[in-house]
Amino acid sequence: MAQVLINIDVADLDQAVAFYTQAFDLAPARRLGAAGIELLGAEAPIYLLCQPPGSRTAGTALRDYARHWTPVHLDFAVDALEPALARVLRAGGVQEGSVREAEWGRIATCADPFGNGLCLIEFSARGYDAIAGDAA
Repeated sequence: MAQVLINIDVADLDQAVAFYTQAFDLAPARRLGAAGIELLGAEAPIYLLCQPPGSRTAGTALRDYARHWTPVHLDFAVDALEPALARVLRAGGVQEGSVREAEWGRIATCADPFGNGLCLIEFSARGYDAIAGDAA
């Protein structure tokens, strides 16, 4: 099985470290040159990579740290939604919309200070089993 690594492009490494350590209780583990930090404390390591605005991404796109949408984003499963949301907001994150409820639990959509979307999820007792069916 492949190991999953999470890379998050940011415009300011110090600000990003402050946000992710305060909001999610992650800890810096290794500095990767002048433009990278490894954070541990989640189920997969998270790498904050400082990339200047306007620098080239894949293809011909240029980095823009305004709020943007991507179908790939981070979900942080939390024990209690309101305290976790308060930590994200205190650390400089932004809540987008109201808390929503579903059979599997509750969700708050947010963005980090660099426009990257993330969700906070508080699972119900059954979690995804509440909506799970056969995968085949």
